[in-house]
Amino acid sequence: MIELTRLNGNPIVLNSDLIKTAEASPDTMLTLINGEKLIVRESCAEVVEKVLAYRAYLLAAVAGRVPPHANMQQAVSISSLHIVDAPNPVPSRRDPALDH
Repeated sequence: MIELTRLNGNPIVLNSDLIKTAEASPDTMLTLINGEKLIVRESCAEVVEKVLAYRAYLLAAVAGRVPPHANMQQAVSISSLHIVDAPNPVPSRRDPALDH
């Protein structure tokens, strides 16, 4: 959850996982995944910073619960995978070899 400020000055606590988009026009308008729109005083950059800080906090909390002898290197390797040229598992065109 991140704390933001509505235009009228009232604080609001928002589940950051619900944010679909943030745009400045000139006020920052957040569109949530359910279509609801919120206008907040914080800039888009501040919203992103708060979301990243919250997620870092969550990751640190989880890391603090991992047993000290757990294979952290494996967890880090798996979580940082970036597959660039992965084969497409679905044929892009009809493959006669698949017909039976």
